[in-house]
Amino acid sequence: MYSLHAITDSIQNWLSVRFSPLWVLIIESLIVIVLAIALFAVLGLVLVWLERKVAAHMQIRLGPNRLGPAGIFQTSADTLKLILKEGLTPDGADKLLFNFAPFIVMIVAMLALAPIAFANGFQIWDVNIGVLYVSAVSSLSVIGILIAGWASNNKYSLLGAMRSGAQIVSYELSAGLSILTIVVLTGSLQISDIVHAQQNGWWLFKGHIPVIIAFVIFLIAATAETNRAPFDLAEAESELTAGFHTEYSGMKFALFFLAEYINIFIVCAIGATLFLGGWMPFHIGDWTQFNHVMDYIPSSIWFFGKTFFLIFLIMWFRWTFPRLRVDQLLTLEWKYLLPISLFNLLLVTVIAIMNWHF
Repeated sequence: MYSLHAITDSIQNWLSVRFSPLWVLIIESLIVIVLAIALFAVLGLVLVWLERKVAAHMQIRLGPNRLGPAGIFQTSADTLKLILKEGLTPDGADKLLFNFAPFIVMIVAMLALAPIAFANGFQIWDVNIGVLYVSAVSSLSVIGILIAGWASNNKYSLLGAMRSGAQIVSYELSAGLSILTIVVLTGSLQISDIVHAQQNGWWLFKGHIPVIIAFVIFLIAATAETNRAPFDLAEAESELTAGFHTEYSGMKFALFFLAEYINIFIVCAIGATLFLGGWMPFHIGDWTQFNHVMDYIPSSIWFFGKTFFLIFLIMWFRWTFPRLRVDQLLTLEWKYLLPISLFNLLLVTVIAIMNWHF
């Protein structure tokens, strides 16, 4: 199996020979920051283009097709337009909080990347509470949304922010309970332990029906937490203009727009790690020859392939289902998903104690 340990270890050794431990830490932190920003930029361009192409395919039309082959430079043109656009601040807005809110959302998204294992031997921070860390940090994004809605001094923005707050707090429960099913089966909160526990098969396949139920609930909750259709009540254009970012323009609007797609990538990366083995190739029990062939595919391709498959599913949801009403959205969580998640977690606990999983 290909591993990036050799590359990361060689960089660490090269820096250690030439610099003091403090400077090694500073230089490595700067490298991580540059790579994270580059990843954000590339993901923003790719995911927006992919969203438009998926939507066009499902509606039997072309989508972006003017700038570059298959319109791949359309998102670059949109980015340039947003950079050149003037950023306006309403007269009645709280200027400090209004300008600070987009950065809170982006900082939270960047922090949530830390424990994710992008490949075998390529992980920023393998903390022993990785799953708890991601769940805790990602839920902070609602603070930026609430601040943006309140500081805009706009009734549509405030209403959209309050909807988003209620939505994220509600669906965080089901998402957390779905994640706990994998934690119970693995016996660890560490991302690397969860990935290695799926060496002989992904949890989605060897955890029986309760893990499949948890996976479906996680997808629904992740879609709701990222304010994606059919749960986009916080940005309902027909009701609230643009929701919590109605008053934003230029790069401040672009930060909210980018954070939405980065959050989609993060929740799908977590789903791929917990249920589909992360960077782990597709292995079947003791099928040595088959497993050996699967190991020839680089681990980064496995990780990004699974992640983009889940992103495609979330995009599919958007262009398939109509938007729910607020009462329907909360009813789905509190009357259906939460009780099912609680019972499912109890069932998985029994399976883990009795060692009935494969």
